[in-house]
Amino acid sequence: MENFTPLSATIGGVLIGLAATMLLLTQGRIAGISNIVGGLLETNEDDRLWRILFIVGLIVGSSTYVFFGENTSNININPFQLNDKNHMFFMILGGLLVGFGSQIGSGCTSGHGVCGLGRFSMRSLTATITFMVTAGITVFVVRSLTGA
Repeated sequence: MENFTPLSATIGGVLIGLAATMLLLTQGRIAGISNIVGGLLETNEDDRLWRILFIVGLIVGSSTYVFFGENTSNININPFQLNDKNHMFFMILGGLLVGFGSQIGSGCTSGHGVCGLGRFSMRSLTATITFMVTAGITVFVVRSLTGA
């Protein structure tokens, strides 16, 4: 854990929790990103504005952090040193697999891990445990294969 920053992580967690709570209280909606994005693909026009604003807020918020926040130049976005074409292919493939998995699992890590656990959902607890175990196995395998 070379880049552990407990203060910014805590502030970020509190802000995510507040945003999820505000969305639930004001709109009666769960702040699961896969369902928010998936809802944009539906034809219900009445439900579209808040989804677009939520996604724009994610983009603006993360861009603001990069622009005004900590130095992010040391972040290695390409750990396997792949060329740009391969890197883009794996990013697209990974995004499609995450989208497919979130549909199978009836939600994503944000929906289950943040919102579902906060509502004491057993389905979300099971999903979150599965996410964490899978992530741990993935890190172990990748580090074993790459020697990192």
